Amino acid sequence: MDRPWPQDDPAPPSVPHPDETDPAVLGALLARHGWRRRGGTPGRYARWTPPGRTAGATSLLVPESRDFPDSGDLLGEALMALSRSAAPSAREVLTGLAVPSDEIRWRREVPESPGGTSAWTAQERLRAAARDTLLAAALAARGRAGYYGARHRRAAEASLERVLTGPPGAESGGRELTVFVPVEEDGRATAVTLLRALYALRDAADYHRTTGGMEVYDAAVAAGACRELTEAVVALVQGTEGARVALEWSPAAGPPPGFAARPDPVEFSPGDLPGLREAGARYVRDEPSVPVCLTGAVVRLRRTGPGGPGTVRLRVLSGAEVAQVRITLDEEDYRIAGHAHLVGLPIRVRGRLESRGGFRRLSGATGVTPVQVDEAERDRLVKSLQENLDFFEEACGGGP
Repeated sequence: MDRPWPQDDPAPPSVPHPDETDPAVLGALLARHGWRRRGGTPGRYARWTPPGRTAGATSLLVPESRDFPDSGDLLGEALMALSRSAAPSAREVLTGLAVPSDEIRWRREVPESPGGTSAWTAQERLRAAARDTLLAAALAARGRAGYYGARHRRAAEASLERVLTGPPGAESGGRELTVFVPVEEDGRATAVTLLRALYALRDAADYHRTTGGMEVYDAAVAAGACRELTEAVVALVQGTEGARVALEWSPAAGPPPGFAARPDPVEFSPGDLPGLREAGARYVRDEPSVPVCLTGAVVRLRRTGPGGPGTVRLRVLSGAEVAQVRITLDEEDYRIAGHAHLVGLPIRVRGRLESRGGFRRLSGATGVTPVQVDEAERDRLVKSLQENLDFFEEACGGGP
């Protein structure tokens, strides 16, 4: 089940302590988010005002460095003024200061609607497409594949829980969304993979529109392109006049090696959709099944009568990056799986994870054997059996 991301009402960012704030980073973030430098003493202080209609409401005096006695006091006053500012960009600046993050901005060019009645719908579509885009990048950061299905999904979704969202911005009419991907842990890897993969898709789309060939889409898999990403980009572009993704590196961390300090944004248009859809179908078709040796806990058993083959669902403990798999077993292996379930033991089984259906089914299962585990894990498995006893009774059908 997909986790709800981004949050519908993200908490306000905390106000960083002046001692932990780099004046240069603050200045870079203010400039990035449209604040204007108006006067000040060169080399000592700069006065900043926000963009738009709130320009006259707030003024920040920011030191250029910490070399002056009052630098700490000025930083504290500037940070407090930011926290009280009504400008949406003030919140984005504080978020960038509190958590060093790479900023990713999505924009969909959708027609104006009378009275803005469709702004909420447009924002929801944008949020869903942005989440799916980042999820595809998080998957690709864990290993390249044309199609992931259920593979790596738990780890990728967990990594998105650290992503922060900027304010929706009423003036954008649901057309824009900014997210902050923390640089620490695997956040930077996700941002880098996303940028590479989008550039590769853009090149492939250009080649396809010019020649009709798909070979550049095939090569794009090495850069992180996949079925999940093509679907996300299709959702982003569909129903618009075009869509754009822009990335800006964290000022505190700087750009990663080999990347420009200000990467070019990536744009897609409705004319790219046929090639993207064809590439997505091609990625699924060409992704091979995977030989595995799984260890898993039996969570459900089902067969139509007291004897014969049956279907088992395993919660995967090791051997594959999927949460659960379904397996069809012959009568003897089904009996072994049922007895292991009763005594609280997982089983080990060999087979092939089928790409059809998203790597959720194991075919050609052989070598079903119980696996010894420590007492704590066994007690937990037995408790799970007791809580789901109806599944086992239904599965047994009066047989063993």
